[in-house]
Amino acid sequence: MGMQQADLKAMIEAAFPDASVSITDLAGDNDHYAAHVVSESFRGLTRVAQHKAVYAALGGRMGGELHALQLTTGVPS
Repeated sequence: MGMQQADLKAMIEAAFPDASVSITDLAGDNDHYAAHVVSESFRGLTRVAQHKAVYAALGGRMGGELHALQLTTGVPS
């Protein structure tokens, strides 16, 4: 099963239209990804709050279609 890399990127970009998003498929199985998300909307948020915002954008897909997401977030410099 799993989630396509493009779908994952599109979901994050829909929630954070200003974001720079890069996705890497870590295992080639559409199940384990690394995502790097840089968005102005993260400014002033803790790292945990930034990650929660991204997970919220993915709805209930974590643990289902999407098994693992190695997430890094930040604000534009």
